[in-house]
Amino acid sequence: MKNVGRMGIHYLQRLNAENVPKDLIEKGQARVIEASLTLIRERAKLKLEFIAFLSMFLVGYFYLVIRYLEGELLRALGGVAASASLLGVPLGHNSSFLQGPAFAPPRIREAIWCGSTNSTTEEGKDLNDPRVLTDVGDVPVQELRDCGVDDDRLMNIISESVKLVMEEDPLRPLVLGGDHSISFPSVRAVSEKLGGPVDILHLDAHPDIYDAFEGNKYSHASSFARIMEGGYARRLLQVGIRSITKEGREQGKRFGVEQYEMRTFSRDRNLLENLKLGEGVKGVYISVDLDCMDPAFAPGVSHIEPGGLSFRDVLNILQNLKGDVVAADVVEFNPQRDTVDGMTAMVAAKLVRELTARISK
Repeated sequence: MKNVGRMGIHYLQRLNAENVPKDLIEKGQARVIEASLTLIRERAKLKLEFIAFLSMFLVGYFYLVIRYLEGELLRALGGVAASASLLGVPLGHNSSFLQGPAFAPPRIREAIWCGSTNSTTEEGKDLNDPRVLTDVGDVPVQELRDCGVDDDRLMNIISESVKLVMEEDPLRPLVLGGDHSISFPSVRAVSEKLGGPVDILHLDAHPDIYDAFEGNKYSHASSFARIMEGGYARRLLQVGIRSITKEGREQGKRFGVEQYEMRTFSRDRNLLENLKLGEGVKGVYISVDLDCMDPAFAPGVSHIEPGGLSFRDVLNILQNLKGDVVAADVVEFNPQRDTVDGMTAMVAAKLVRELTARISK
């Protein structure tokens, strides 16, 4: 099936090159898009059905059937209100320097399950439990681009994929980038699906709030400008900043962003390790760019910026955060710049594990 799909994509490319009518090409693109969304939808349903199967052994068959018919399957498990669900978005072409983040999702998954450590998070949740973590696979970004889907439509497809995960309540998306441009469609989807803005905790060396970096409105350096102008966030807290231009500060003031720079981290530490977010909005979205950390902890990133957070600084902020975390992303891991032993992949995997603990309930 995969080879057939690739043949179809190459056929579309050839048709495009031969000036075939635009409506015919668009019809082919629409079929590829629908197939991609159907795959995400069915995977999400399958994960939920598997949890249902597991639940039958935990709470009793007849009681569970009743709860299933009422649409309350996981709540019948006794307090289970949310389950983190991995969704990979292998997109790298909106990077301003290197496109390696497109290769990150499979490397992160490999590190999560490589066996070098156990599957339990620091607060005691087991990632092998499907009520804690599921995985619906990747959005086929490259295949969509190969058949001529432009960035406007691609961003819509990413948003729709995130919404499809959220439709299978109580699954909550934990998105694996990819470059940071994927945060815009992800946050947009969460806000639209929940019916209102969220608070965002954004850990990064850069504010990523240029209006259109190098003329690209979807640049990984512009994602939070798109988020803020769209009204998808009430509060945006940016932590770990240490590479910021005049425009970055002006855009921050324009949108009312709370920017915490590394040069004052020792002063701000107590505040940042005791954050309370999400009250009065639909919840908290966490976006972690791996370059928020000092390259001593995470060298496998495209934009190496010394003087960052330690890994434990990041975990202290995440673990002490008070608020309902409804979604998250981990972005900008570049496997092509990682160490031979895959140290940054393990850092990304650890972040995914601990974010899973924050999301699942």
